[in-house]
Amino acid sequence: MASKLFNGLILFLPLLSLVMGHKNVELKQYPLVVSTWPFIEAVRAAWRAVDGGSSAVDSVVEGCSTCEELRCDGTVGPGGSPDENGETTMDALVMDGVTMEVGAVAAMRYVKDGIKAARLVMQHTEHTLLVGEKASEFAISMGLPGPTNLSSSESIEKWTKWKNSSCQPNFRKNVLPENNCGPYRPNNYLDLSDETCPDTYQNKISRLPQVGLHSHDTISMAVIDRTGRIAVGTSTNGATFKVPGRVGDGPIAGSSAYAVDEVGACCATGDGDVMMRFLPCYQVVESMRLGMEPKLAAKDAIARITKKFPDFVGAVVALNKTGEHAGACHGWTFKYSVRSPAMKDVEVFTVLP
Repeated sequence: MASKLFNGLILFLPLLSLVMGHKNVELKQYPLVVSTWPFIEAVRAAWRAVDGGSSAVDSVVEGCSTCEELRCDGTVGPGGSPDENGETTMDALVMDGVTMEVGAVAAMRYVKDGIKAARLVMQHTEHTLLVGEKASEFAISMGLPGPTNLSSSESIEKWTKWKNSSCQPNFRKNVLPENNCGPYRPNNYLDLSDETCPDTYQNKISRLPQVGLHSHDTISMAVIDRTGRIAVGTSTNGATFKVPGRVGDGPIAGSSAYAVDEVGACCATGDGDVMMRFLPCYQVVESMRLGMEPKLAAKDAIARITKKFPDFVGAVVALNKTGEHAGACHGWTFKYSVRSPAMKDVEVFTVLP
């Protein structure tokens, strides 16, 4: 009899806490979807999946895949961000915060489904990251459509205009070209004569920004499902006019995204070449593990970068296991999107630098 009364009391306590006004996070905050930028349709897609009972991993893939299909801002999915050769390639990552499994693809050619390819790496290999044309071959062998031309009329037009502008600006440094668009050699190359390259070239070089107010670079998404499991995913077609073969932080776990089931998650966006040197999302999650609230963890991660790179442009979103979220940024006004049970639709939060 006593045991029955005890069991009944245990079942009654959560209800009592709600009546008395205490938060029951599991009932009120899960599921939850958080994404960089106002990629509202992508968040809605992830929400429909997770609210319908899908796992955190499947919901992240659904959300990021939707952004790829919509070609969000021209920097996610096919048809955008041509490299120096005019080709579009894909970077993507998915991470399970429960098992710590990661699947990623980088500089993947001929396959438009970046996030689905990343999940296949996680599901069907013991590896974490596959790259280039071999990543494409793997994805196609696992059933994804391809080979596909990832360029579009818009990306080719953008690339043509850049070529006609002497391939300026670009991401090269400390080099001299044999003609306006290369090939390039180090500027201390002994055999390079003054006739092949004017001294003024160094003055013409300006680093091409990856990101801007109307040209975002990555969707990075975190999902907590109904059971409290957490996952993250990213997808991007990288930096416009990048050096062929360049890989940014999109497929790098701990940089563009990171998740630990008992702590929380982080999503990042911005100058990936700089961010991947600091692993800001790993830093955010570890700061929260040590007790730092999301807002302070996000600010701390950004501050570590800007101390070394004052002109850095980027942002992070921190999300703890209770559903509390906050962002921090530098160099721009950043926006991120959220959908929770308390919301009727996706809400966009603005973060000032």
